[in-house]
Amino acid sequence: MIGLAIRTLRHRKGAFAGAFVALLCAAALVCACLMLLETGLRGAVAPERYAGTPLVVAADQYVRESVDKGKGKTKTKAKPLTERAWLPVSAAAELRRAPGVSKVITEVTFPFGGFTGHGWESAGLTPFTIAQGREPRAAGEVVVDARAGLAVGDRLRGRRVVGVTAQALPSQDTVFLSTAEARGLAGRPDLVSAVGVFATGDVPLPPGAVAYTGDERGRLEFLDAEQARVSLISMGGALAGTSLLVAILVVVGTFALSVQQRHRELALLRAVAATPKQVRELVTGEALLVGVAAGALGAGAGVGLGVWLHATFVALGTTPANLRLVVSPFPPLVAFLATLGAALAAARVSARRITRIRPVEALGEAALDRGRLPWWRAVAGTACLAGGVVLALVLSGLRTEAAATPVTMLTALVWTVAVTLLGPLLARAAARVLPLRAAGVSGYLAARNLRATPQGLASVLSPLTLLVAMTCTILFAPATVGQAALEQAGAGLRAGYVVAGADAAALAEVPGVEAVTPVLRTTVRVGLDKFSAQALAYDPRTVDLGVTAGSMDGFGAKGVAVSTAAAARLGIGVGDPLRLTLGDGTPARLTVAALYARGLGFGELTLPYELVPGHVDDPSGALLVSAPTLGAGALAAALPDGAELSGASGNTGASGNAVPGGGANQQATLVALGLIIAFTAIAVVNTVAMATSGRVRELAALRLAGTTKRQVLRMLRLETLGAALVAAVLGTGIALVTLAAFGAGMTGSAVPYVPVGTYALVIAAATGLALLATSVPARLTLRVRPAAAVSSR
Repeated sequence: MIGLAIRTLRHRKGAFAGAFVALLCAAALVCACLMLLETGLRGAVAPERYAGTPLVVAADQYVRESVDKGKGKTKTKAKPLTERAWLPVSAAAELRRAPGVSKVITEVTFPFGGFTGHGWESAGLTPFTIAQGREPRAAGEVVVDARAGLAVGDRLRGRRVVGVTAQALPSQDTVFLSTAEARGLAGRPDLVSAVGVFATGDVPLPPGAVAYTGDERGRLEFLDAEQARVSLISMGGALAGTSLLVAILVVVGTFALSVQQRHRELALLRAVAATPKQVRELVTGEALLVGVAAGALGAGAGVGLGVWLHATFVALGTTPANLRLVVSPFPPLVAFLATLGAALAAARVSARRITRIRPVEALGEAALDRGRLPWWRAVAGTACLAGGVVLALVLSGLRTEAAATPVTMLTALVWTVAVTLLGPLLARAAARVLPLRAAGVSGYLAARNLRATPQGLASVLSPLTLLVAMTCTILFAPATVGQAALEQAGAGLRAGYVVAGADAAALAEVPGVEAVTPVLRTTVRVGLDKFSAQALAYDPRTVDLGVTAGSMDGFGAKGVAVSTAAAARLGIGVGDPLRLTLGDGTPARLTVAALYARGLGFGELTLPYELVPGHVDDPSGALLVSAPTLGAGALAAALPDGAELSGASGNTGASGNAVPGGGANQQATLVALGLIIAFTAIAVVNTVAMATSGRVRELAALRLAGTTKRQVLRMLRLETLGAALVAAVLGTGIALVTLAAFGAGMTGSAVPYVPVGTYALVIAAATGLALLATSVPARLTLRVRPAAAVSSR
């Protein structure tokens, strides 16, 4: 049967071109997503600052928790810290006394404007050497790296440049201050960020210390790379799973249309004594040949797509440039096998009906499309409807983006699969209510065609519905969260201004300033669960959190305010103790003073300000200023040089940072999900073009009956517009149900945020693609003389 399959492919290239394109795109998309996943799992970061040090000792950069597995077994789980954990300086002294240690170099790290600051004591870790001038010896002196573009004698942030190094790190702008001044600016007395050790043999480690060698030094140096690795694992896994499900749905639909267009041909084979097994083998052989070719080319293209995705994430700032992309045979191989498996499964499912009925019945069904729904599709469609309901209920209870995002995509997909399985029934019902007959002769023909061929309408509805549902879900889920955060932040900000780079005490002395609230953003963990947090010196004149229980009057050095959503996750209330781990791994035990409603706008937890500055990498933060009688110009004039002033609004969070939903991570997710939208759009064009091209004989018969080219083209466009309208209704319904469940869990409201303009563009784009995919092949088909078209098919 392989030989016959090859001859079929040779003479029916157009019929299989659509399946080939769908499989190729599916393989490329799955391969690219798997490359991101593998980079997260196996990606390494080469050290830069620690490149010249064989062993670096630092604090454990993970929070760990032991879980009881029962029967006396325990398992320790770990999650990365979001801030750098520091070591006691006494650890360096202990390492110096260890046998075999020849040299120990301590380091402190801190932000210095747009530079990373260190004490000159740590220059030997790389090593850095002086090319011009000398090392810093006193306060007010600084050494810059070779890339800074400064010379000896220049000024940098109020300090005199006394030296320029011969080296510069690839991804870090580095400055060095005197050891004493650096430790003062780091703000952590008696602590060091790392200790470089030069030794022969094994070195005993002080309590709480961890040894880093090889590429592990890079992970210690670039903590954001470790965070990016974790994000790539979750993002790559979720996207690979989503893209694979979308690919299977698209490929099955494409193969079903291909087999449907050859129904008459396969029925004739049955009529001339071909057995069901032989027909199955023929269709399977065709799928095998197309799947192998498309899978191989698509997997190769997927490597290039993965490289582009990684470069895009680097450009967006979500992935460090030194987190190298892992390129191995695993993603292309898995993508190839998954694509081939999808092709074979799609072929078997598509040929199921024609191989199970008698030859005479096969010929009858080929001549007339009754739109009957096989029992197994009815059962499977009903099961998917039930699954969609269950997933929507589950989604409505999820309150974190990490948990809700993959379930959101899965919910929309399951509803779409249900629509695909029940497509003939939906198509038959839609054909009866579409008001096409009012459009004259072409409208009458379009209405009759849609009623006579519900299977054909259903094949076009599936990708169009998928495109509308997935695009609306992908675009409006983050928009719903972002809009809720903006509204909460706007309602809760009482301050008129946000100031960065100024001293709170000095600003409070400015005439006309009523209140100044310092704010820091950080992340904490309760157990291993991560929560966004803000630290502030609470003042109702600058911030209103929307307290629903308790009171901020009891919010002191040992108090914590918790958003209602976080309180529900944790199962705590006012007066309960809360044990948490600060960003650098420091444990804290606080008491819940209040619960508040505006967690999206101000963070899930609110901590006392004095608790946090010593436990974050950058303690500068921002100041919320209430000065109702002062204009922006007057306040700006009172600020020191270098301070930044902006108006407080809903577009700024409590710390002056952007509210959730618009950050680089969200942009990266949208880029990756945008590929799924693009794949679905290709599937729409592919399917509609195949459906139109497969009607050559029918269109020729209409021409011979006296219908003009213009009437035929108008008929086809009206059919496509009718299909687009039905798909818009179905896709919008799926998206609204999914978004309502998502919003109920994430924002507490089942009313999603859907910008009318953006929604209109989605529907217009889907309709435009479908019309384009109809018009181009139709015009090419109508160029052939009707008599020749009828006789050649």
